[in-house]
Amino acid sequence: MEKDNLWEKVRVRFAPSPTGPLHIGGARSALFNYLLARRYGGTFIVRIEDTDLERSDAAAEESILSSLRWLGIDWDEGIGVGGPYGPYRQMERLHTYQPFVEQLLKNDLAYPCYCTEEELEAERQELLARGEMPYYSGRCAHLSSRERMAKEREGRRPAIRFRVPPGREVVIDDLVRGRVTFETGSIGDFIIMKSDGIPVYNFACVIDDALMEITHVVRGEEHLSNTPRQALLYDALGLPRPYFAHISLILGQDRTKMSKRHGATSVIAYQEAGFLPEALINYLALLGWSPPGEEEILSLKEITAVFSLERVARNPAVFDMDKLRWINGCYIRQSSLDYLAHQAIPFLYNAGLIAEPWTRHTYAWVRLLVEATRDRLESLQDIVKEARVFMGDRVLPEDEEAKAALKEEHVPRLLEAFMEKLSSLPGIDVAGARALIKELGKTTGVSGRRLFMPLRVALTGRTHGVELYYVIPLLGVRRCKERVQAALAG
Repeated sequence: MEKDNLWEKVRVRFAPSPTGPLHIGGARSALFNYLLARRYGGTFIVRIEDTDLERSDAAAEESILSSLRWLGIDWDEGIGVGGPYGPYRQMERLHTYQPFVEQLLKNDLAYPCYCTEEELEAERQELLARGEMPYYSGRCAHLSSRERMAKEREGRRPAIRFRVPPGREVVIDDLVRGRVTFETGSIGDFIIMKSDGIPVYNFACVIDDALMEITHVVRGEEHLSNTPRQALLYDALGLPRPYFAHISLILGQDRTKMSKRHGATSVIAYQEAGFLPEALINYLALLGWSPPGEEEILSLKEITAVFSLERVARNPAVFDMDKLRWINGCYIRQSSLDYLAHQAIPFLYNAGLIAEPWTRHTYAWVRLLVEATRDRLESLQDIVKEARVFMGDRVLPEDEEAKAALKEEHVPRLLEAFMEKLSSLPGIDVAGARALIKELGKTTGVSGRRLFMPLRVALTGRTHGVELYYVIPLLGVRRCKERVQAALAG
């Protein structure tokens, strides 16, 4: 592929192994591939690398795909979509790999290896004991036909190893990391097909990428060590190499590799913690990439319009949970109330604060709760804590300041006047609550803190919180009366 045509026909892919949920690093890789495809009018493919038979799981595959959909990342070809280069699961593509193995064997670029796991492990331990990096010694590289037949008579089924040419440099012009050079002497002949006929990762992904005409391989830095093996395979098979781009690792705030000790690592965990998909996408884009302007709150459409690998940093990205929560809070404040209400209902239901069936009244109450509290929220999970104050018919003052607010001389008269005004109302909304509070001040001659503080403590037990004109309709007329009566009774 000529450099001048670098972005002319972009075909990129995200190819997870279905061995667990979609993690943050994988989600960022998927996002960067998606952004490149959308930025340059290309094609984004999702395929599944499921040759790890012991660990691959259909439920994990669905979890990964569901997480991508939740994030708003769609794909043009692949699992569930189809396309001209299918099938898109490796285990459904086994017939495609054997001809390439035969080509390598025919050209003496690969050979059968009869070594057992025990023999390979003993060799590995011997090298480690000598202080050397483990690599395959090549004991099967030059077996005669007679020696191979003898091995097979013993019942040994061979794996196939690629013959790594000695004394060569493998040069990768990485679109993020620049020129990277590897020495073949440190690689050793590696397996491309296991004895059971299942291709290994480095071989299968090369064949898949070539046959699917992938132009750019964008993935995490941890895959950089695989690249020289893959480049050697492309060259040996006479296949054009794609462009490679290895994006940096994601580190925790202690600058060690992101793990569970730094908090949630899977996308679904962030979904369950109350993060909005738009906020998580926005933050993932900023992990290792910087927008051209000063603005950091950017929609997926805005990010797509300016995304490029030129602005992807080589240095590791540090995952800052505080910044993610801040970004999420920004999205909560700018999202529509209807959208947030639908997103918040499951959190309140799971906490046992609302019950099924979810009626129109339930939805209206949750929408009002969101409107009242969203300036205080950094995640939708936070709404559970905010909602608890509105549950139950009685509350107790939370501290000495709250108790003192109810002991002022004018409080009984104020609360009784409030009860009297409530008694004539079948229901109340925000506008009605504003009017009621205003009228209460006029009829009692009480205003400011002397009005708001006792009323707030009687209704919520707290001296601070959301505006009273939200508190009253959220509690409703009956619950307001119950709580005020309890406060009057001491």
